[in-house]
Amino acid sequence: MTDAKATSSEITILGLGPGNPELLTRQAWEILQNSPEVYLRTVQHPLVADLPTGVTIHSFDELYTRCENFDQVYEAIVGEIIRLGKRPQGVVYAVPGNPWVAEATTPAILRRAREEGISVRIAEGLSFIEPALTAIGVDPFPQLALVDALDVSLKHVPLFPPHMPALIAQVYSKQTASDLKLTLTTVYPDEHPVKLVHAAGTQNQKVEECRLFEIDRSESIGVLTCLYLPPLDDRSSFEAFQEVVAHLRAPEGCPWDKEQTHLSLRPYLLEETYEVLSALDANNPVDLREELGDLLLQIYLHAQIAYEEGEFSIADVLRTVHTKIVGRHPHVFGDVTIEDSQGVLRNWERLKAIEREDNGKAEGGLLASVALALPALSQAQEIQRRAARVGFDWKAIQDVWKKVDEELTEVNQAGTADEMTHEIGDLLFTVVNLARWLQVDSESALREANARFRQRFAKIEAVAREKKCSVADLTMEEMDALWEAAK
Repeated sequence: MTDAKATSSEITILGLGPGNPELLTRQAWEILQNSPEVYLRTVQHPLVADLPTGVTIHSFDELYTRCENFDQVYEAIVGEIIRLGKRPQGVVYAVPGNPWVAEATTPAILRRAREEGISVRIAEGLSFIEPALTAIGVDPFPQLALVDALDVSLKHVPLFPPHMPALIAQVYSKQTASDLKLTLTTVYPDEHPVKLVHAAGTQNQKVEECRLFEIDRSESIGVLTCLYLPPLDDRSSFEAFQEVVAHLRAPEGCPWDKEQTHLSLRPYLLEETYEVLSALDANNPVDLREELGDLLLQIYLHAQIAYEEGEFSIADVLRTVHTKIVGRHPHVFGDVTIEDSQGVLRNWERLKAIEREDNGKAEGGLLASVALALPALSQAQEIQRRAARVGFDWKAIQDVWKKVDEELTEVNQAGTADEMTHEIGDLLFTVVNLARWLQVDSESALREANARFRQRFAKIEAVAREKKCSVADLTMEEMDALWEAAK
């Protein structure tokens, strides 16, 4: 029983159970027997045919065809139940299963009823969960994700850990199953074995074993269909990996890992970052997968150390970046209209400036957050990109070429070693600007040039070994000929 301010009016929200009359609670049956009328969210429920004789049945099914979406349907139902509940005789409102399980109208009715001083009584019902688990022979403990198919289908990825089994409700049509499949296959293999459970807890109960890619082909899908999704293994989720890292740092963990600090891990963070870049340069997806994992380990180690020192947790890291990314993409997550990528970048810098001001870092300026630890070429490129986003840039690429020629002249005219260093720096900075104008990543371009040089020089060394001499023993003419051959 859940009460608001007591009045003579009352709303009774009654659970009809999964559909088998034998599974209807005694309390629910007695209420139905003593009620002259009952309002059903839907008549598409097996128990409707077994309701007590003499009770007048109303339903809200026509709203599902009249309204544009489920939100409008539920809003209309809630409004009507509140209106009916104000009558002296109140109203009995019956829903499939349990009123508190996968039933969006119940909490909404309760909120409105509290506001308007209407008493609300909840008559429990058996949900679809228990008979579905019985049908497939699964214990929900120690963990089971309960998910709505409509909610999952609206997402780009499933928002529950894949190392947990999941029971997905309201797979009520082939289209819903198809949309659900598209989301699930971003994480689960197409061939992942699943079970469709139809009409659990009724005489028409059926369990259908299939593979994930086949779920929208079932001819038995209906309003009482749910999907059981077995877990992937324990190595498949962020949560399970967080447990591994926490275990490494625990008293019974690894002596080496327990000794690490933020500062001691700096070389490994840098090393793993460069190994990711190497895998990208080599266009090797197998290596990239492994190196991204090694980089992720460093992130989780730093987050675990921070948690142990009372600084922040991995949840704080995720919350911070989530807020930042959503806030900086109002054209995706809000109602801002931006025409092209340049508009995105300009708006990005504007939003970052607002963030700096809100965080008391406005004096740091546009370039203050460019990491000093970046390689020099990458640092120069990022500085130039940020300046260009606020309009500090050349008007045409011809101006950049002129600047390159100017800097070359100044290098030729440099007299002292200090002047030469200064002018070479200016020349390199201008060449990076040229690369940016040509839409070339200067760091990647130089890395690729380094790789080409190493490969070609290795061929010269191979010839030297064949001749049983060192590269230094070859003449310049021989090396030049080998170099051209290697190209």
